[in-house]
Amino acid sequence: MTHRIVVLGAGYAGAFVAGNLARRLSRTDTEITVVNAEPDFVQRLRLHQLAAGQRIEAPKLADVFAGTGIRLRLARVTAVDPERQVVAVADADGGGDIGYDTLVYTLGSRVADQGVPGVAEHAFDVAGRPSALRLRQRLDDLGRQSEGGRVLVVGDGLTGIETATEIAEARPGLSVALIARGELGARLSAGARGHLRTACDRLGITVLEHTSVEAVEATRVRCADGTALASDATVWTAGFAVDPIAAASGLEVTGAGRIVVDRTMRSVSHPTVYAAGDSAHAVGDNGRPLPMSCASAGYTGKQVLEAIMGRLTGRTIANVKLAYPGNHISLGRRDGILQLVDGDGQPLPRYLGGRTAARVKSGILMLSLWTTSHPTFGLPTRTHRLAAAPAGSVEKALGVAA
Repeated sequence: MTHRIVVLGAGYAGAFVAGNLARRLSRTDTEITVVNAEPDFVQRLRLHQLAAGQRIEAPKLADVFAGTGIRLRLARVTAVDPERQVVAVADADGGGDIGYDTLVYTLGSRVADQGVPGVAEHAFDVAGRPSALRLRQRLDDLGRQSEGGRVLVVGDGLTGIETATEIAEARPGLSVALIARGELGARLSAGARGHLRTACDRLGITVLEHTSVEAVEATRVRCADGTALASDATVWTAGFAVDPIAAASGLEVTGAGRIVVDRTMRSVSHPTVYAAGDSAHAVGDNGRPLPMSCASAGYTGKQVLEAIMGRLTGRTIANVKLAYPGNHISLGRRDGILQLVDGDGQPLPRYLGGRTAARVKSGILMLSLWTTSHPTFGLPTRTHRLAAAPAGSVEKALGVAA
C-alpha cells in the first residue's frame, strides 16, 4: 500500500526534506506531495536585498521538483487535522482535503507585531516576498522625491541590521535610522560590536539604542519615552511568529505556537507528524531551544529526513547534530561579520569582519540556494568550494578547530 508523505511549505527546510526523500525513497512505494502557497522558491535570507532593489533569483518550484516524482500542490494550508490525518487547503479551484500517512510541517514564520498598535496597518517588513516587494516599491517612490525620504528600521536583530545596512548602501539618497531596544549588537563580541558601529557610521545610519516603540503611525512612530520619530517608511523587524494553524490543530505546541518535537523532530503528541525549521520547538545538543534561523532549518530538516527514512525502512535513525554555530551578518554587499559562538550560544571573543566575511556569507547563500533548488543531487564541486573554502579561512582566522 502506498505510503503518503505530505510536506507543508517549500522553504529551505521543506524543499530540502521533500527532494531528498524523493531521491532516497525512489524505489519504495511512497507518494510525496508538497503544498506551497507560492509557485516560486523564496530565498528568505535575501529578502532584505530584494527590498533594497537587487535582483534575487526565485526558481520555479515546478522546475525544482521536475523529474523527482514529487506532486506540487499550489495552495494555502487552512487547517490540519492530525486525528483524521488530513490537511485542508484552499486554492483557485476551491481547495479540499489532502490525506497523509506522514506529515512534514515546515510552514515557517511571519513577522510578529509584538502587540504594537499600527504595525499591521502602517509598517513594512521583509518576512515574505510580497511584503519585501511592497517595501521596494515604497523605497522607489521615496527615491524619486527631490528631498529623499526617512526610513526607520525597528528591531536590531540580524534581520534589522541587515535590512538597515542594505538599504543605506543601495539607496544613499535616503536617510536611514535603526532602533535598538537595547545595546546595538548585544549578542556579538565586543570587537564585532565595534565593527558594526563603524559600518553604521560609514553608511550614515543613525542608531537609536535603548528605545522601545509603542505605536506605529502613517508618518511616524511613537516611543515609550514620549518622543515621536518621523518616518516615511517604517520597516518592522522586531521578531517573528508562527502561523496559528498548528496550535488550532490540537498538536502540542509551545505558548508561541511552535510544535513540540522529540530528538527526531517528531511531534510528541502525534507520531505521524514531523516539524522542522521555524515551526519546530527543537532542543539543541546544548539543552537549549534552537533559534529561528536558516541554520536551524538545515539541521532540523536533516533530522526529519533521517527519522522518516529510518522508520520507513526499519533502519537505525541517525542523530543529526543540533547546534547553532554562530551569526553570519551581511552589512551591505562589501562588508559583513562572522561571529562564532560557544556550546552555550555565547559569542566567542574573536570574529571576522570585512570583505572576507561578506564573501563567506555570499558563499553560504549560494550553497543554500543550490542545494535547495537541486534537492535530488549532491553538492556541486564548484559551489561547494565557493562556500567551504572561505569557511576554512574563517576558522583559521578565529583560531577555532574545524
